[in-house]
This record gives sequence, C-alpha cells and structure tokens, in this order.
Amino acid sequence: MGEGLREGDRVALLVPGSLTYLDAVMSLLARGVIAIPLDPRLTAYERERILGGLHPHLVVETEDQLTPLAGTVGVPRARPMHVTSGTTGTPKGVYSGLLSEDDAAALVAEERDLWGFTDTDVNLVLSPLYHSAPLRFAMGTVLAGGRVVAPGGFDPELMTEAIARERPTTMFCVPAHLQRLFAHWDQAGWPDLSSFRLVAHAGAPCPPALKRRLIEAFPAGSTWEFYGSTEGQFTACRSEEWLEHPGTVGRARPGRELSVDPDGTIWCAVPAYARFEYFGDPDKTAAAWRALPDGRSAFTVGDLGRLDEDGYLYLDGRREDLLITGGVNVYPLEVENTLREHPGVEDIAVYGVPDDRRGQRVCAAVVGAASAAELDTFARERLAPPKRPKEYHFLTELPRTLTGKVLRDRLAER
Repeated sequence: MGEGLREGDRVALLVPGSLTYLDAVMSLLARGVIAIPLDPRLTAYERERILGGLHPHLVVETEDQLTPLAGTVGVPRARPMHVTSGTTGTPKGVYSGLLSEDDAAALVAEERDLWGFTDTDVNLVLSPLYHSAPLRFAMGTVLAGGRVVAPGGFDPELMTEAIARERPTTMFCVPAHLQRLFAHWDQAGWPDLSSFRLVAHAGAPCPPALKRRLIEAFPAGSTWEFYGSTEGQFTACRSEEWLEHPGTVGRARPGRELSVDPDGTIWCAVPAYARFEYFGDPDKTAAAWRALPDGRSAFTVGDLGRLDEDGYLYLDGRREDLLITGGVNVYPLEVENTLREHPGVEDIAVYGVPDDRRGQRVCAAVVGAASAAELDTFARERLAPPKRPKEYHFLTELPRTLTGKVLRDRLAER
C-alpha cells in the first residue's frame, strides 16, 4: 500500500493510536513522507473541511491499512503535520517541510538532551497519539531505544494497572488526567510511583493545589511543566522552579529565546529545524513570523504574557480571547486561574458577551458544585472589579474542540 509513496507526499491517518500507529508514523517520516495525524472521530464534514486544504496523497481509515506503512527505521526527516485546533476559521496544517540530514539529527538530539530519553525508558501513553505532545514523547523514547506502553483510551484503572505491571519511567499528561488519577487512587489505593523519572504536563493551566499534589506524589525532581503549541515549543520548567516562581511556565527551552512586545505578545526565536509554515496559507505564515537583527526568525501564536527579570514567562492568555470591559483589558486565563482555586470548581471558562454600557461583559461558565454567590464572594476577595464575572452559568461540561481547547465563542453564543 505504501510502495507508491514518494518523498514529500502526505498521508492522513484517521485511525486510533496504537503501537502499530506509532511505527507507521515513524516509518513514514524516516522515508520523508509527511504523516498527518488526525482524530479518527472527525465527522464527514470535518474531514472534508480539513483534508480539502491538505491534499493528502493517501488517507488511512482502517487498522489494516497501517501495517504496510510500518517497518522503515531511521531518523525522522520531517515533523508530523499536526493541524491547528481551528477554534476560528479553517484548521491549518503546521508544516516543517523536509529537513536536511543535519537538521533532522539536531531535532532528535534537542528532545533527547532536554528530556533525557535513554534505551532504558518505558513511556506510558495517556493521551491519544494523534496529539503532538504524546506522539513526540513516544517517538523520542523509541529513537533512544526505549519502549512505549499504550494501554488504549484513558481510563484511570487501566493506567494504574499499567503502572504496576510495566513500571514506566516517563509519561506526558494534562491536568485533567492528574485529577482523575488522583481521585481514583484516593478511592482505590495509590500505586508505587517510584519508577518515574519524568512526568511532564502541559496543554491547560494546572491549578496550584493540583500542582503541589503532583510534586508530592512523584519522585523528587521528576515533574515538569512545559509551554508550547502545535506550532512549536517555548519553555520547560521543573516543578521545583515553579515553587520558587509560582505561576510561571518556565524559561526558554535550550536553543530558544523569548521576547514580549509592549502589548504582551510572546515571540520565540527558534533554530532552523524548528521553523514551520501553515500549509497552503502564506499570509497566515507571514503573520506568524518576523525577522530578527541577528538573522534568526521568531514566531508567535498570539499568546500574551510577561517575562520577569530572571527570564521566567507568565501567561496572560490569547490575544483572540482578550476582553475589553469599560476600557480595561481582562485576560480570561487570569480570571480562570484564580477561580479554579475555589474547591467547588472542577472546570471553568471565562468569556465575554456584548454589553451596551461596558462594551463587553465578563461571564463565566462553571462545572462544579460552587454556587454563583460563593464564586462572587471568592472573586471579590481576589480580583479587581473589572475582572470579576458579572454572570455565572453552570454546565455539566464545557464545549471543547477535539484537541481539548474551550470553545469560548460557543459559550458566548449561548
């Protein structure tokens, strides 16, 4: 099936993650064929909308189609083409093109040097492999000669059994995974976590209480947070650094340099092998990059933040999420992080709706047992008046994209 594929061709993968899936992705990339990992749950409409702009040479929709693509061993000659979440507009593929031999080797070495991948590692996969971070950690493990364990869809009981049976050394997770694992272990008993040398989390803000529990639960020095996007990686932060700089997402990764514009827009200068374009969209690509005086280039994904004097980055949110109420800028992420500390809040999203007097009115959608009165009191103690939600709406779950991003525009439409 894969015999007719040539260097530079694109293959869309619309099947669940597995070890065969991982092998197929790595085999395609080693041959210079661009793997496009996609959520197999996409509707026919979504598939047509996404694939129409990517023009894949092959679309894999069944497990049987994966096996013929596997088997080639070698250094990846490209990054997988992941698709941006597309909370607004048509989703775009993040495309690195084919890498030179030196750049391909440098990309592998960078991940290995940062995360310490070795041939003794056992990587436990919690998230779907079509997501960029779990796929990157699994690939880094295999390229170092280690082993990957993929029990299937996330289930706390299955993951606990895998920890006891396989004694993993590394895992990537999001805060929601940690919340569910800790809740299960509180009820069913805690496993022996001493085999872990690396537990990295990202993808969503981590409530401070959960962060502290993570640090206490796993071996000293093993827990990390990193900040990145589909487009590229910005920072990495040991939890011990977070304790000294609460709220930070860390300093620039090795080989990167961060800067922040007066309006808060975060830029990241990267090596040549970390460059990308939005496939088929030169205007969007041009808007994401700017040249630097030293000849390098830096990119932005529109996130907003602050750098302290030691180079630690603190996130304020995304430019597209910024609310202006009564002439005051309000960053939803700041409000969400504050209200997440209330014990009755399981999940929260802050968004704006049109308001004749203020321009925008700050609202919050909440999952949890807290009442509006309790949250209002909590907010009054911790937030300046413009930042306090004027309305609370209670839901059983927040609307999200298939990659977990909250659909704030859908909340506003409600």
